[in-house]
Amino acid sequence: MSTSPAVETQAADSSAASTPADRTVARLRAAVEQGDHAAIVALFRDDIVFHSPVKFRPFEGLATVGALFAVLMRTFEDFRYVGDLTGDLEGDADSRVLVFRARVGDKQIHGVDMLQFDDEGRIATFTVMIRPQSAATALSEAVFAGLVADGVVPAAQSGGQQ
Repeated sequence: MSTSPAVETQAADSSAASTPADRTVARLRAAVEQGDHAAIVALFRDDIVFHSPVKFRPFEGLATVGALFAVLMRTFEDFRYVGDLTGDLEGDADSRVLVFRARVGDKQIHGVDMLQFDDEGRIATFTVMIRPQSAATALSEAVFAGLVADGVVPAAQSGGQQ
């Protein structure tokens, strides 16, 4: 004899109910897991704006943000998304927050990627928040060195807050 009520479950057709942003998030997660830089960059708008956790001014445009992602992909170790939250960010754009864990050297990173999409599901704004501060510092130094090595920024430029 069961004391719990019967619960009827229905399998939802995720492709029918998904939005362009939902499909982009699924493609982003798959591309990150596969280490597919080209597939990640293909999800960005040409005028993408990337807000870094360690730089005041954002990175702007597909070429610059694509070059930054090449460095990030070499810098992060054991990067994995561990959560996916939906909700509203400022403005009318469809938004998602992806929770991640990673490592840079011996520093464990906990972070979130806040994504805003255009109507076609392309990523228009990509904002990253990470903790702890020691990991943010290690990430900043490693990314700056990678951007210099790739010729994206000059060596004379300060790696600090700009």
